[in-house]
Order: sequence, then structure tokens, then C-alpha cells
Amino acid sequence: MSALIVVGTDTGVGKTVFSAGLTAALNARYWKPVQSGLEDTTDTETVRLLSGAEVLPEAYRLNLPASPHLSAEDMGVEIDLSRLAVPQVDGPLVVEGAGGLMVPLNRQSYYLDLIAQWQAPVVLVARTALGTINHTTLSLMALRGAGCEVVGVAFVGEAEPDVEQTIVEMSNVRHLGRLPVLSELTQQTLKDAFSEIDVVTIRRFL
Repeated sequence: MSALIVVGTDTGVGKTVFSAGLTAALNARYWKPVQSGLEDTTDTETVRLLSGAEVLPEAYRLNLPASPHLSAEDMGVEIDLSRLAVPQVDGPLVVEGAGGLMVPLNRQSYYLDLIAQWQAPVVLVARTALGTINHTTLSLMALRGAGCEVVGVAFVGEAEPDVEQTIVEMSNVRHLGRLPVLSELTQQTLKDAFSEIDVVTIRRFL
């Protein structure tokens, strides 16, 4: 399998923009298995615009911008994990999760359960803002406890060297670089900013 899973410590951390940059840097395809909320631009559409890459259709497109299990129930359906096997494609595939690891997909399973089933390497995207040490450490503990292979942590936000180093040292995890918040978000500005991400290390896991 040449899939790489991108997950975030929580919602709105910046994993979609990171996924777009990584998809372009790896010359990969992109897949978001479950999309909750269709009113605004979807994550798949955002990645396609920012990366110019081929994107695969979501397995579930859910109207309500909420936890996937609630959004699915709002439409009278239940998310079936057997429908969420990683697609087989030529070359690398970047797979983006939804929200944090403990987001329920249905009343029996968390997103972490699905990621553990995939048995693919995982990049964790974390904020640099206050609270990130707790969120990032808990997420790493959850991933490792579920037997997932963690590539490392990529940070998003203003530089916080002491905070970032604390996470790296205490959690014994690779620092994959930091993506700043971009005032102008385009394919080119994202490509330029992504030069600070350790794509060479990430590529070794594919």
C-alpha cells in the first residue's frame, strides 16, 4: 500500500491545507472518505484547487456540518466501515481524516478504529497555539496505543519553538516542519511554504 494518512489533533487545525500541500509535493492522489457538511467548499474541492492533483470521490457525502455519525443519522444512514477500504491507485495516495481521532463514524466506531484497520503510516497535524501540548500528546498516545505507525508531527501556525520541542522530546516523535498561516492561499504560496516540511522523511514511509 502506498497510502499515507493525514489526521489532525482536532477540527480546524489546518490538516486540509496541509493535505493539499503534501498531495502536490508527493505528486499523489487525494481521498477524503467521509465529508460532513456540503454548504461551503468541501475539503476535496479545496485540495483539488490548491494542489491541482487528481482527487477521488468521497465514500460518504453528508449534508450536516457535524460529527460524521450525527451527520449520517440526519440523512437516515449509518456509516459502514467496510465501505471505507483504502482505494488501490497507482502511486501515492494521501488520505485525510475528519476532525480528531476520537470522532465517531457511527455509534460503535471512532475514526481511530478505521485508521488502525488501514495499517498505513500516519502524519499528525497539530496547532502551535496554546493547548497543543495536551492535544498532540493525547493524539500520539491514542495512535500508538492502536498500533498505528506514526511518521511524525507537522505543525501549523506561528513558530513556537519551545512548545514544538517539548512535544517532540517528551513524545519521542519526529518534527516534520511547520506550515505558517498564509494570508494569501494559492497553489504557489502553499508550494513555497511547504518547502519547510520534511517531505523527504515522509516519502520514506510510502
